[in-house]
Amino acid sequence: MILLDAPALPTRLTLEALAERLDPEAPPVVEVQSLDMGIYLVRLHHTGGESLLVDEHGEGRRFTGTQWISRALAPLGLTHGTLTWADVTDEMVGLPQAPPVEPAARLAHGTRVAFMTQG
Repeated sequence: MILLDAPALPTRLTLEALAERLDPEAPPVVEVQSLDMGIYLVRLHHTGGESLLVDEHGEGRRFTGTQWISRALAPLGLTHGTLTWADVTDEMVGLPQAPPVEPAARLAHGTRVAFMTQG
């Protein structure tokens, strides 16, 4: 189980709002969710639940590579995250829809990634 001691954040927030609200002493747990076709979303886990990083229109901010996530988050002091992905194989083979995976389970079975962008 991952301990969450970061202060609660809104359910949706922009990168700018995150920069204003981020507590460097207790950062949120960063989840980098991989979607189909090389698109990534960022979710932040904290004591209030989870938040989605959104663009200026309130839509999930889509990144086309983890290097772009690194360039956005590393300057805020967020140094690593957990890469997760949605399992769509059940849907593809016609099996009944399974209940969604809980956030803690996604994080527990994800892959740790570092935010180190050079150049």
